[in-house]
Formats: sequence, structure tokens, C-alpha cells
Amino acid sequence: MGKAIFKKTGIGIISLLLAALVFADEGGSFWDDFSPPQIHGFYEMRGGYRTQNDRYQKDKSVMETRLQIEASTFTDWADFKFKGDLLGDFVLEEGDFDFREGWVFARPTEYLDVKIGRQILTWGTGDLLFINDLFPKDWQAFFIGRDVDYLKAPSDAAKLSFFTELINIDIVYTPQFDPDRYVRGERLSYWYAPENRRAGRDRRTPAERPDDWFRDDEIAVRLYRTISNYEVALYGYRGFWKSPAGQSPTTGRPIFPDLNAYGASVRGPLGSGIANAEIGYYESADDKSGKDPLINNSEMRYLVGYTQEIVADLNAGVQYYIEQMLDYSAYKRSHPTGSKRRDRDRHVVTLRLTQLLWNQNLELSMFTYYSPSDNDAYLRPSIHYKATDHLALETGANVFVGKSPHTFFGQFEDNTNIYAAVRYSF
Repeated sequence: MGKAIFKKTGIGIISLLLAALVFADEGGSFWDDFSPPQIHGFYEMRGGYRTQNDRYQKDKSVMETRLQIEASTFTDWADFKFKGDLLGDFVLEEGDFDFREGWVFARPTEYLDVKIGRQILTWGTGDLLFINDLFPKDWQAFFIGRDVDYLKAPSDAAKLSFFTELINIDIVYTPQFDPDRYVRGERLSYWYAPENRRAGRDRRTPAERPDDWFRDDEIAVRLYRTISNYEVALYGYRGFWKSPAGQSPTTGRPIFPDLNAYGASVRGPLGSGIANAEIGYYESADDKSGKDPLINNSEMRYLVGYTQEIVADLNAGVQYYIEQMLDYSAYKRSHPTGSKRRDRDRHVVTLRLTQLLWNQNLELSMFTYYSPSDNDAYLRPSIHYKATDHLALETGANVFVGKSPHTFFGQFEDNTNIYAAVRYSF
């Protein structure tokens, strides 16, 4: 644990110092150029329990204290930011440091922005559904009841943004693969395909992560512009499946096969609301024919959505999402006998309802995923109350329902939990 904390902190400090040396003006006193630092943060206590027995996990789903410190400063030539969380985790019975952000931002010309260091990255049009956003996600945090902001995990990357009259271009280069913080058994039970059963802390097999600097790298590109009030974008990605999508034939451990992805999206006004559509092609580069039973097939992914304010302070959003496996005949022929077989298409419908009350200090929210193809669902009710400018209270639940234990949401049924949190911000 100590080595991991040192590595996380060291990467951030080194990236900030190197970036400062690159962009700093050679003349004058270096430190005199900086503005007085702005310090913000919060202290939070959060606890949650499973609502039913799970033989593979503890009754506590989340039980932690968290202190976040955010510091920022700027000069004439760059902006700097640091954000990190000190965490006391009473489920895993350990302390940790979650280095969230540590970057420098500069604008060398009016046509170019540069951001280097640890940063939270996102793009695409989905609401808690992601196609072309292939930046790391923290699915464990999402499912156990942490703040939804923690779904977006940080990347150690360099982002270049070019602005022209014709088109805008974002290029993100990650020199070492940043995977999802995926479900791996220590916090959540899941479907363990090799044994055709649910598993948890008894099957915490670590994945074989590609981790060579500048060899196991990632590059993501977005081209976008606004046309008649509609934002249109094209996407490209070269790297790896963000969560394990295969199995090593020699060790049997989960692996991250190579992935190339290409996509497009559009978002803009429609009637009284905002509509969006997105498409993506996932090319499983290590198994383009779909004949290898140990590696995920290529896929097409589709999304359409619509959001509208129904009445004052009541908003609703609906989405329809499809995952389509390609080369399905080859998948069926090569699939091992006796193991659960995926359907060719997975359909998901989402509904978000958000009501603001009491001068918008009270937020009632319900986000629902329902899959008619898998016959499973995931419900995220929550209540957030801003008691004062500094104090906020929250309670909610993660409810999983499934007809079969091997479907995506169905596998998590024993992880259904309720949680509550108190946060003091400063």
C-alpha cells in the first residue's frame, strides 16, 4: 500500500514540476509569478449496508471517512491544480490516498490548449452510458454508494486541444494504459464464468494489466464543431478494452485485449428538450474474426436519448442503448460447452427523474437502468439536501434485480445496498 501511495503522489508531483519547467518564463523570479493558492475541500463520512445476505462479502457495502484537499494557483503563463483524497476504508480495513488530479494547463497560442498531468477526462453524449468515452471509470465506487463524481477515474495523460474556424480537435495521449477500476471481488460479488457461479472475496484473481510506459499506451481523438445549434463529433481510440475482456490461455487470468474504436455523435435542441444520438464500432484487434473464445468479439454500440424539463424544477431524461456482438455465428461455434452464452444483442433503457425543492436545496433523484433482453434492472434512488453553504446530507440506494445470475445487472443482486453520507465543505 505504501508503494502504491508513493507512486500515485510521485507521478503527480513530477508531472507538475516538469510541466512548470517547460512552460515557465526563463526571466525573473519563478515563484513570484504565482498567485496566492486557493485551498478548498471537504470532510465526509459515508456508510452503507447490504439489504440481504451475501455469502461472499461483508455486510458493510461502504464505510469510510474521506478528507479531500484541492489547491490551485496560476501565473501569466499557466494554471495549476492539485486534488487528492485521504481515505479511511473500514470495509477493506486500510488507509489510502486517492490522487484525483494534478495538472498544469497552458495556452501557448489562441489556437492551442495544453493540459498535462493527472486529470479527469470525458466526452460523448450519454447520461451514465458510455460509448466513445473510453477514459477510465470506477465501477466499484458507482455500485457501492460513493458520490457519483467518483465514477470518473483519473488519467495520467497529455491533452492537446486545437481550435480552428473549420473544426476543433482534441488529442489525448496516455503513455501507460489506465484501466477501469472494475469489479474484481474485494468489494462486490460478481458472476465468475470459469466456475459458472457467483463469487467475491474467494475469487480475487488479478488481471494481467499492460503496463509498459510508451509501449502499452493509449491515444484518443475527437473532432467536433457546432452546425446550426447541433454539436457534431467524430471519435477515434487505440488502446485496450478498459475492463477485462478476455482470458489468458496460459495463466487463466483476465486480460485486457487490444481495442480500436471509431464513432460519432450529435446533440442539439429538439422540441422543448435536448436530443442526442451516438454510435461506436469496437474492433477487438486481437480477435477480428471472432473465433477466439477467450477474447471478446467486436461490437457495435448505439445510443439515442432525450431530456426535457417537464414542469419547473422537474426534469426527465430517457435513453435507449444497444450493444450488438459482431461475428455472432463464430462466437456460437467456438463458445465452450456448458458455460453461459451471451445474446447477440443487449438492450438497455434508462430513465432519469430529478426534482428540485426548497429553493433547489433539496434534490430527489431516480436513475433506472432496465434491460428487456437480459430481464434485469438497476435502480439508483437518492436524496441530497444542502443544509447550509457548508453542510450537505445524502442518502440513497443501489438496487439490483435480475432473473438470471449471469446477466450484467443480475450478477450484482446480492450487492443491493442502502447508504447515507454527511459532508462538510470548506
